[in-house]
Amino acid sequence: MPERRTVALVTLGCARNEVDSEELAGRLEADGWQLVEDAADADVAVVNTCGFVEAAKKDSVDALLEANDLKDHGRTQAVVAVGCMAERYGKELAEALPEADGVLGFDDYTNISDRLQTILSGGIHAAHTPRDRRKLLPISPAERQESATEVALPGHGAPTDLPEGLAPQSGPRAPLRRRLQGSPVASVKLASGCDRRCSFCAIPSFRGSFISRRPSDVLNETRWLAEQGVKEIMLVSENNTSYGKDLGDIRLLESLLPELAEVDGIERVRVSYLQPAEMRPGLIDVLTSTPKIAPYFDLSFQHSAPDVLRSMRRFGDTDRFLELLDTIRTKAPQAGVRSNFIVGFPGESEADLGELERFLNHARLDAIGVFGYSDEEGTEAATYENKLDEEVVAERLAHISRLAEELVSQRSEERVGETVHVLVESVDDEDGVHGRGEHQAPETDGQVLLTSGEGLSVGRMVEAKVVGTEGVDLVAEPLQGSLACSEEAGR
Repeated sequence: MPERRTVALVTLGCARNEVDSEELAGRLEADGWQLVEDAADADVAVVNTCGFVEAAKKDSVDALLEANDLKDHGRTQAVVAVGCMAERYGKELAEALPEADGVLGFDDYTNISDRLQTILSGGIHAAHTPRDRRKLLPISPAERQESATEVALPGHGAPTDLPEGLAPQSGPRAPLRRRLQGSPVASVKLASGCDRRCSFCAIPSFRGSFISRRPSDVLNETRWLAEQGVKEIMLVSENNTSYGKDLGDIRLLESLLPELAEVDGIERVRVSYLQPAEMRPGLIDVLTSTPKIAPYFDLSFQHSAPDVLRSMRRFGDTDRFLELLDTIRTKAPQAGVRSNFIVGFPGESEADLGELERFLNHARLDAIGVFGYSDEEGTEAATYENKLDEEVVAERLAHISRLAEELVSQRSEERVGETVHVLVESVDDEDGVHGRGEHQAPETDGQVLLTSGEGLSVGRMVEAKVVGTEGVDLVAEPLQGSLACSEEAGR
């Protein structure tokens, strides 16, 4: 019997990319490929690239070059680029990086097995010519669902018949997805693309216009993940607050969330990527009052000075944003809030920077990401003339980053004395027991160190009292008899 073809997936970038990698893994395993963790043990190394900002692109290129080095002294015979950077640049990336044996776009995902076999066999699959994916779907959101089957939408795979041994307990139909990690947390695609036209962002051009997944597909995938041992799901997309607008119901998320929370085995549901300008009172109510739904708000503020926001093609100002946060915390005082900000945007004045500082000082955010502006090709902002010197951008980035670090540490200290529900994610004799509270998303918002690990295992929910902090991280003491079942975790 011939040896099975082996493949390793290396994932860079955001949680959406992680979902896409698991879809590719599901397709490959269903077609007979053996998945391995280490690229050095694989016939083909598939690098799922990120094309968001320059630093992410550099990381993607470095990962491709590192995988290519394995061809000289490992099993690896081919290195293939997929993901956002591959989709965004196509032939240009293939010409600039001949070390990659293939550059595959989103349209190749449904035939990923054939594509890899062709490349592994020494054939050539021509890299695609990039195109504006916003033009692939109708302008009107109401008309998009009929065209959705004709457009590649990574992470939107509907349930399908799986080979024997891969089907879940609930039946032979499941998402074309194969988990690549044993974490009790998994992301679920709620939608893809974005209809917003932020002047600094190129994502819509290569991810396309906004289109929602059917609620039934989201529910079925969540049930499947629960059967794999997942305890927390995180809903991801470019803009979750727009969910349902192309399905005829902009409030569809408000009705879907309680259904997801009722899935057997799921202890917590988290929603990411929320637009402040699209927040609705009903959505805030559901996020702050529904059992098992984390009162967590990943709000994309980007800045708070009105002139800068207008240049960004965004809406709001410091006072409106603070009013939104006040509304949230009135309903859920312990709610978690995180956001990202861009400093040094073209035309940003000292007064604008001061306005951003005013917002940050009053916002009491749990996690803050700060980025210095840089031109992204193909964006409106790249054509602006009133650019700041790189030295000025760097100074402002360093200043706001220091302030952010201080403020999130202060916010952590405010939580001392609070009771938190912690999902245990690692248990180690040397490093101790770590997990996350409701206000902490995976990898971005810090974690909780539990002072005692007796009786705890990965995937358990435990009630604990915060007794100290280590920067953005919390130190918490499990409450007596607090090993929580799902009902307790959702109270």
